[in-house]
Amino acid sequence: MTEALLVGTDLHKMYGTTPALRGSSLTVRAGEIVAVMGSSGSGKSTLLHCLAGIVRPDDGTVVYAGRLISSMTDVERSALRRRDFGFVFQFGQLVPELTCVENVALPLRLDGVRRKEAERRSREWLDRLEVGDVAGKLPGQISGGQGQRVAVARALVTEPKVVFADEPTGALDSLNGEKVMQLLGQAARDTGAAVVLVTHEPRVAAYADREVVVRDGASLDLERVA
Repeated sequence: MTEALLVGTDLHKMYGTTPALRGSSLTVRAGEIVAVMGSSGSGKSTLLHCLAGIVRPDDGTVVYAGRLISSMTDVERSALRRRDFGFVFQFGQLVPELTCVENVALPLRLDGVRRKEAERRSREWLDRLEVGDVAGKLPGQISGGQGQRVAVARALVTEPKVVFADEPTGALDSLNGEKVMQLLGQAARDTGAAVVLVTHEPRVAAYADREVVVRDGASLDLERVA
């Protein structure tokens, strides 16, 4: 059994008087893809945000590589998200004023990598995700499927240990969604990154090694049966 890399235990989170998480737990092992499933409002995105150190849980713990995330300073958590974690969101969230290669290079540039080296590595990832031809274009000049592959390249360019993907195919048609998942899954396996994939679509969850179902803020871990 691969060693646990990221562990959320008995997580609780309230937004005002509304409970988002009620004792949800999740263990992510190095190199595996975990699908977090549930209906709208079930708490699955809140669980992802707690695991990624974006949101602090009201109770419970999140441990990454043996370190308690809640005990980190804001600077340390920011560095963690920049270096060890990658993110893919439903609508890509590319910076519209930057070209695609500049968008992919952005995490590297923020971490102090020189422009020439950052863009070289970014072009390699764009080629790897079969969108090298859009490197010089702005996000508004490309299709949704191409934009989401650019977003995947941006998430992977820092060679993160964990990629958090929140409904990464939610804004795409089925054909583009399948392509994005194929490329994300293969790239993650090639680099050894773990993936925490939030989705409500069974066809997307099928790319995962196992599934966690979140209902009313609590989680049920389902091992994938071959």
